[in-house]
Amino acid sequence: MIRQLIRSYVLLVAVAIALFTVPVAFTLTDQLRGDTELSVKREAETMAKLLGTDDVAACEALTQMAKAYTDDDAEVQVSATNGCGPEGLAAPVRDAALTRALEDGRATTDWGADFIWGDNLVITVPAHERTANGKATDEVVGAVRIVFSTDHLTYRLWTIWGFRAALAVLVLAAAAFIGVFAARRLTAPLRQLNEMASKMSDGDLTARSPVTGPQETQTLARTLNQAGERLDTLIASQRIFVADASHQLRTPLTALRLSLDNIADGVDDEFVREDVEQATAEVVRMSRLVNGLLVLARAEAKVTVAEPLSLREIIQERLALWRPAADERGVTITLRGSADGRPLVLASPGHLDQVLDNVLSNALEVSPDGATITVSMETRGDVVVLSVLDEGPGMSDAEKSRAFDRFWRGQGLTGKSGSGLGLAVVKQLVTDDNGTVALKDAPGGGLCVALTLRAARHGGG
Repeated sequence: MIRQLIRSYVLLVAVAIALFTVPVAFTLTDQLRGDTELSVKREAETMAKLLGTDDVAACEALTQMAKAYTDDDAEVQVSATNGCGPEGLAAPVRDAALTRALEDGRATTDWGADFIWGDNLVITVPAHERTANGKATDEVVGAVRIVFSTDHLTYRLWTIWGFRAALAVLVLAAAAFIGVFAARRLTAPLRQLNEMASKMSDGDLTARSPVTGPQETQTLARTLNQAGERLDTLIASQRIFVADASHQLRTPLTALRLSLDNIADGVDDEFVREDVEQATAEVVRMSRLVNGLLVLARAEAKVTVAEPLSLREIIQERLALWRPAADERGVTITLRGSADGRPLVLASPGHLDQVLDNVLSNALEVSPDGATITVSMETRGDVVVLSVLDEGPGMSDAEKSRAFDRFWRGQGLTGKSGSGLGLAVVKQLVTDDNGTVALKDAPGGGLCVALTLRAARHGGG
């Protein structure tokens, strides 16, 4: 936007300069041409009057005037029929202009070119015979031609246009400099609003924008600040509700399970014991479902800000916790990766831990005894791809399309005891950190859960 404003300022100034400077320059050029033509023609007419006077003094004056004029990058040519032609002056070449002057008594002006002028300005003026009292007759006794060099006119022309071109460049540079200042000043409120929106998108709901700038941006800033306050209030209310629900739901379920365990211990009837065990299993499943809903609610709240975290350290920590459970079934968990060093990713604290726990739990549940679960990392430009591959039965395309739906449970091993919220929680947490998750077929059979996370620069993202 700043560049567009600057271009607009410079374009407007350039148009203004062109509309003002170019006509003035053409006017000055026409004025220079007219003044020069008038001056040279006046001198030629003066010489023609001297040539038309049959007098020795007039001829001497003509000679002196012609010689003096020749010193100013000009040449005087005289054609005389009354014997008054000065010595040392060349006679003009017989052409249409000279013929018109001698026969018709008409003066001609030739600039040598249709556009501006040529190398020389040629003015041919007829000389009429004059009586003793100085009056001109109709008889033409000669002609005076002045060949005037236009070099100094061209130099003055370049001076006129060059000065205005240099002035235009300076004005455009000043306009660009002022445009940068004005554009940055005008867009400062918008940058502040964008900074606030970026912080809120990263989870910082306390971000607010200063109310500055024009009336329109002030109104927008107030509206966004009010929206941020309301959103912060709603999220805070949701967090309070999640905390209360966690306490209010878990306690009754725990008490109910203890009661069922006590009943099972005091019952001798096998049929009653079987019913109690089924009820206990349902209570356990309900507890898992409540825990999953609470985790999903916390994930949807998204109240934390993404930070640069060491992906390798998080993976090693989670694998250390899951390896004992894997060793009981002879399942091997390996870590591979082409990511150099310790790649940093932008994620909210605790999100990756929960994501890995859910993915590893599913992978361990579907993996047969003695299988291998492979966790790999790969840096691809601005992202880091984290993949978890198992050797289980895998999923069909239809199952993959529904695997992230809430409460959906597949027909495999995970569908028997799962709540159907594990992958939904994974997707929510990864999406909150501006990442993506996809399910693919593992190369050797089984399922591959691919997580694409934003990479962060070492030392602060």
